[in-house]
Amino acid sequence: MTPKTATTEETRVERLIGRGFARVTGSALAPYQTAVIRIGFAATWFLFLLREWPNRLSLYGPDGPWSLDMARRLLANNHAFSVLTWSDGRGWFEFVYAAALVSSALLMLGWRTRTMSVLFMIGVLSLQNRSVFVGDGGDNVIHLMSIYLVLTRCGQVWSLDARRAKRAARRAEARRAGDQEADERRAGDQQAVARPGTGPDLPGIILWSVLGLALAVAQSLGVYGLTWFEHGPFPQMGWALALWGLWLIHGVWWAVRRYAPGEPRTVLDALAKLAHNGALLVIVCEVCLIYATAGWYKIQGSRWQDGTAVFYPMHLNYFSPWPELSQALGDNGLLIMLISYGTVAVQVAFPFTLFNRRLKNVLLVVMICEHLSIAFLLGLPFFSLAMVAADAVFLPTNFLKWLAARISAVRDRLLNRGRDRGLPVDPAPALSDPAPALSDVAATAQGSGGGGGGGLPGVRSTPYGLPAQPGQSGQHAPAEPTGSPAPTAPHGPAAPRTGEAAIGTAVEAAVEAAVGTVVETAVGTPVEIVEA
Repeated sequence: MTPKTATTEETRVERLIGRGFARVTGSALAPYQTAVIRIGFAATWFLFLLREWPNRLSLYGPDGPWSLDMARRLLANNHAFSVLTWSDGRGWFEFVYAAALVSSALLMLGWRTRTMSVLFMIGVLSLQNRSVFVGDGGDNVIHLMSIYLVLTRCGQVWSLDARRAKRAARRAEARRAGDQEADERRAGDQQAVARPGTGPDLPGIILWSVLGLALAVAQSLGVYGLTWFEHGPFPQMGWALALWGLWLIHGVWWAVRRYAPGEPRTVLDALAKLAHNGALLVIVCEVCLIYATAGWYKIQGSRWQDGTAVFYPMHLNYFSPWPELSQALGDNGLLIMLISYGTVAVQVAFPFTLFNRRLKNVLLVVMICEHLSIAFLLGLPFFSLAMVAADAVFLPTNFLKWLAARISAVRDRLLNRGRDRGLPVDPAPALSDPAPALSDVAATAQGSGGGGGGGLPGVRSTPYGLPAQPGQSGQHAPAEPTGSPAPTAPHGPAAPRTGEAAIGTAVEAAVEAAVGTVVETAVGTPVEIVEA
């Protein structure tokens, strides 16, 4: 190789590395997929806790067979984290259980997603580590995903945070479009909302302060599990360091957005996008690992080898919510054999189909149908919901937009009925297209680069690093307020409602009104809720 060729190759490699780095730090990928993951896992956990409400004391509380002393001894050996070991009182347990319900509901709605994702993680870890023998496999997936969600920007779309950011942008643009005299009279207010999301945020400040005070009290009491440099989520990082670090990061992010919108915000925003994309890669690898290990372990089992494995759970009373149906299916030997072999083939093959968009989508539909059938035939709804939520990371963006449009159409029809009956209707803001999406892996690279040979390895050949689709001009600004949004005309025809509005105007109004009323009562000042 001549020196000139070596220099050319080095420049090409550097250019590819630079392009890949710019991609993972320039946009938070897969906004729609991460939103579905957020909604799916939060809804699964919320519904599970709601169903087990009558049995909560026996499953996770002081009345259970797995006593608190036994739980503490187990946690002392495996160094897992649970706030339920801090006290053996029933009041503390009821508070933690209720807090887990509330945090999962608010995370599902996308209200203060950064804070709620941390509280959701604490609730999941606390309850599951309190009674480790309660679960059906789906709890392990929720356990892992609750940690990964903390690092993702899962509220870019289909969340109350995104709706609030758009409304702040509309108000800011409307004020900028006002007459000069009005602008002068409201100079102070206009300066406060010139950058959407950077105005006074008393609910966020109070929430951040209360959580910091609670953590400080727990740290001062020396409760179990809050160590600084050991027995934490990462090597050489205890749970005390992790929780205090998250608390400080939230405060620094708010302060930078409020007082330093220039280069400091750009740097922090790039780091947040890098963390989001890294966590997204981990989620993709985790799902592939789940299916690959499940498939290869099944291959080693004799019952899967002879095609009779599915027969046995269908004849167990515990897994037969519909005994007649299970009996009818179980008596069909050919069907049992096809389901057994088909399950193994799909699970083993799925990780290798990520580089072929069409084949990946076909197997994805098959796996989702398989999990829905498990929920119906074997009576494992929450395991199936957890796995379907995990599968959502591979759903095509076009399908998610289409589904959101259908949901919005149904919502619009309901709102039109409300108008016909004379009921007040709050118009919903339109959905702007956020960052480039996680879609169909190397098929796009193959279509644009001839068999996937071009592009950056590990970026274009994975399901989260696609180039912009045809017709897109490049990268779009995420809906989460990371910069100045595109101007929106304050007057004129209303923008069409799309998927984001499906969250529901009434729910958002209820949450924001409740929080605003509490803060207004406490501080004596009207509150305008914006993103923390």
